[in-house]
Amino acid sequence: MSVNATSNHSESKMSKSRTTNVIPSAAPLTGQHAHEIQAFGSVVAMPLALAEKTRQASAANLNQLLADTITLRDLYKKHHWQVSGPTFYQLHLLFDKHYGEQNDLVDRIAERIMLLGGVSVAMSADVAEMTLVPRPPKGREEVPVQISRLLHAHEIVLKEARTMARQAAQEGDDGTNDLLVSDVIRTNELQVWFVAEHVVDGPLVRADGSKAN
Repeated sequence: MSVNATSNHSESKMSKSRTTNVIPSAAPLTGQHAHEIQAFGSVVAMPLALAEKTRQASAANLNQLLADTITLRDLYKKHHWQVSGPTFYQLHLLFDKHYGEQNDLVDRIAERIMLLGGVSVAMSADVAEMTLVPRPPKGREEVPVQISRLLHAHEIVLKEARTMARQAAQEGDDGTNDLLVSDVIRTNELQVWFVAEHVVDGPLVRADGSKAN
């Protein structure tokens, strides 16, 4: 038998071996269904030295905050895509930057809920039912209206975050309090400043009261 024939014979045997020797457990088990393992709104026991009622209250508060933060995040992406006019470039970039920062907050809030033994809201349909942020139209809006919507959403988040932070502190949930104060409140306050300054009605070329030469 020639060298080429021997090589082809060996490859054929290897090919057959690869295709026939498949362990059933290596195949993906698709189409599976079962009951959920934890209901939304419940908390499981976690060795955190925090009472169940404290964890329950914090998880419920954070889920409301999560729904509103997800909505604010998505509002930034909508305006990032749909912004127009003379300030397009700077707002297009700013809105996307703020979207990324809000997305980080979404992850931190959701993980805190799970850490407390709760279940974080996740799907857009559920978020839409829970959020306190007014729903915008599908179409495009003028920049001042886009900014007004963002500032209103920020104020909703900040108001509830301050209340929740005080409650968490009173209940001894220092981790939730720290998340709310150090991350949520400070991030949203800074974003409010950057966005709000774009609707200050100030002169761009000539100072008010100046006289033409």
